[in-house]
Amino acid sequence: MKTSLEELVKKITNFINVTMEEKGFERLVLGLSGGIDSAVVALLCKKALAKSNKNEKNLLGLLMPSSTSSEESLKDAKELCQKHNIDSKLASIESMDKDFIKEYPEASPLQRGNFCARLRMATLYYHSSLTNALVVGTSNKSELLLGYGTMHGDLACAFNPISSLYKSDIFVLAKFLGVPDSILTKPPSADLFANQKDEDEIGYKYEDIDRFLKDYTNFKSLEALSLKEVYESVEFRALKDIYGESMTKSLISRIKLNAFKKEGTKFFDIPNLELERD
Repeated sequence: MKTSLEELVKKITNFINVTMEEKGFERLVLGLSGGIDSAVVALLCKKALAKSNKNEKNLLGLLMPSSTSSEESLKDAKELCQKHNIDSKLASIESMDKDFIKEYPEASPLQRGNFCARLRMATLYYHSSLTNALVVGTSNKSELLLGYGTMHGDLACAFNPISSLYKSDIFVLAKFLGVPDSILTKPPSADLFANQKDEDEIGYKYEDIDRFLKDYTNFKSLEALSLKEVYESVEFRALKDIYGESMTKSLISRIKLNAFKKEGTKFFDIPNLELERD
């Protein structure tokens, strides 16, 4: 059964309010990149605060450009805040980014981008401690399934209200919520390095990626299989017949090799451990 956009917004805002209540927080903080995911999350949070009769000023959006961030992204984030009256603060990480490159000149653009993603999350948690606010995640389902994110960076958060929405769903919801056209019409980017575009890096359009991911997740048995076992499965052959071998192998390998990012920290545990002592 399909869910209307009105019902979806109701469910997500309820989730946000229940989470805040359970965790005992009145305030929220998130990073605003100038991209579509963070824009959608910001507007959902604003609606949730209004729905629970909380002050809408209890939402803070941090703008955290690095030395390679585009001026356009910063401008788009500011436009979103102005249009929807969202409190924001500029918290540039440019100087720390430059210090990193000075110290580690051999770092690749991806390594530098991951460092910046972690700097942003550290900055968010600093402001979280200043204002006693929950850090809100902005990764969509497509990114989470593919592992397209930075551990302890953009994947770190107290909760994530869009984790059930594919990227193509985000575009539909963004238009419904009134996200500015400047954000709606530009290519998605994780802002990891200069001129970085998600679809160029992954190799396929999100529209096609999401169709594949929906078919892939329908094969529940694949989740427990190793990458080698998946390649030998009947389900793999079925996906290959629809999407071609190259795309099927590329996306499945991303899913499997990045699955550890969703698992969190693995702790060594011996129940009731008592050491022998001399």
